[in-house]
Amino acid sequence: MSSEPITLKTNLENGPTSAALYDGRVSSALVKLNFCGPKPAFDGFKPMIRENAFDCGELAIVTYLQAKIYNKPYVMLPFAINGRAQQSAIGCNGELGQLTPKDLEGKKVGVRTYSQTTGLWIRGILKHDYGVDLNKITWLTTDVSHLAEFKDPSNCQLLPAGSDLGKMMLDGEVAAAILGKELPKDSRVTTFIPNADAVGAEWVKRNGFIPINHVFVVRQELAKERPDVVREIYRMIVESRNLAPASVTAELPPCGFSAIRKTLECAIDWAFEQKLISRRLAVEELFDETSGAL
Repeated sequence: MSSEPITLKTNLENGPTSAALYDGRVSSALVKLNFCGPKPAFDGFKPMIRENAFDCGELAIVTYLQAKIYNKPYVMLPFAINGRAQQSAIGCNGELGQLTPKDLEGKKVGVRTYSQTTGLWIRGILKHDYGVDLNKITWLTTDVSHLAEFKDPSNCQLLPAGSDLGKMMLDGEVAAAILGKELPKDSRVTTFIPNADAVGAEWVKRNGFIPINHVFVVRQELAKERPDVVREIYRMIVESRNLAPASVTAELPPCGFSAIRKTLECAIDWAFEQKLISRRLAVEELFDETSGAL
């Protein structure tokens, strides 16, 4: 076996938990991560899945669940890149009057894509915490799924190119919009769920997990042929995360298979309910012999 490190094309955001990988505080004699992905990293999800553009990196959990359904050649490590309480991710124009979640039935709600992970969590919260019938909402989107094979449900409408969901929300063309950090910086914008941060913190405490947004995946053939490399990647990303400020890591999902099992089970259940995947996957299907043992 060559003593030269294997170089892997990597799509990973340069943030607090990955900074030590970027600046060299965490490195390896076995593997070199070539950070060649776009900024922001989610712009690399579609080429990763459709073109096998990267050897490893981050991927939205919904995209990964769909990738398993359509037999894409990636396997996840038991590591959440990011996650959060999701209640603050849906906003509205407060000057137009505060709606209750049930009031969304029969109305239009904006979301970048129906398969966006934040959308999964928000819709699940609306359904399970507030009794909203998701099928009675028209979901207006500005993009399609990362998976070419997936088609949105019939109550979705793809908007013309250049449509601005934030502006549509402010103008009242949609009752609310799931935009997360992309909510317009405008005094009229308010969280659709009142006291969203407090409600989100209580939700996490009550349910016992932090919803995952992005996970770390590697090419299937790499996991099969070089389990030593996969184990080394996992060491590196965990070590880098451990060097992040405690204030950052305290708000993230933990590492390890058993630690994130509950959030994965919920993501699978809700993805199936929302017609994002055609069958309920078992959590064990998300891993292989190498990654499941990390």
